[in-house]
Amino acid sequence: MTATKLNEKDYADLSQYMKDKVALFDQALTCHWQDKKYALYQSMSYSLLLPGKRLRPILCLAACEAAGGQAEQALYAAVALEMIHTYSLIHDDLPAMDNDDYRRGRPSNHKVFGEALAILAGDGLLTEAFAILTSPPANVNPLQALEVSNLIARAAGPEGMVLGQALDLEYMGLDMQREDRLHLQTALQAIHTGKTGAIINASLLSGAILAGAGREFIHIIDEYSRKIGLAFQIADDILDVEGTDEALGKSAGKDESQGKLTYPALLGLEQARKKGATLVEEAACLAARLPSRPLMLLARFVMARSS
Repeated sequence: MTATKLNEKDYADLSQYMKDKVALFDQALTCHWQDKKYALYQSMSYSLLLPGKRLRPILCLAACEAAGGQAEQALYAAVALEMIHTYSLIHDDLPAMDNDDYRRGRPSNHKVFGEALAILAGDGLLTEAFAILTSPPANVNPLQALEVSNLIARAAGPEGMVLGQALDLEYMGLDMQREDRLHLQTALQAIHTGKTGAIINASLLSGAILAGAGREFIHIIDEYSRKIGLAFQIADDILDVEGTDEALGKSAGKDESQGKLTYPALLGLEQARKKGATLVEEAACLAARLPSRPLMLLARFVMARSS
């Protein structure tokens, strides 16, 4: 997948911005997370500390800055969000779910530590995330911290990510030629909105809330987040078709082999790509109203990435 909306300078600027934010985030993560000798902590660390894009933390920090705050105000929430994301990846790779042997180019957690410990590692990361969210730093407004905790809980639970994963399993293996197309499109949007979009939405809104953003800003960032959340998953669907195991760091072609309901499967690659590009441009226009160049570039990065 190639990008036509990110030129060389845009790429360079965004790469440096992301590098700076990842360095800030990793320093905060080190403060919140200390390895311990037990196998449980080794399993949690194995997945949590794997190198990754850290997109959700970056979005959280970028939204905080765009709303006039300092990235440091939202770091604790960014750490919690990455823990929740990591837990979801550990559980997503399990044989009962997507059954993937690799994640980010390394053996999946359950392939290294066994299924039972992988489940517990995911449980531990999810619980630890809320221990962090409910113990905010002194520079965070307690009411804002409470709002963020509730927001993230709803996004991670049966109204958001968990529901999206459940629907993903429920609609697996359908004969799409025999099903009602409108129903499938509605179901597909619900899957992607929950499975991927909910936590991306919560990441951006959390950063904005912790910066004390006003109602109009919150409305814009909410709309922005919904568009890039859906576009991100569409990009994932396309990469699963066009990418390689080496580039993705996990098995390519799994969606088709498992009969998953995806945008390429339902609409075809070209229409899926057009839908993702439209969502990204709409999100970039919203970011321009804030205004926030990092958020505009991050929107376009969603469809430009290769992994």
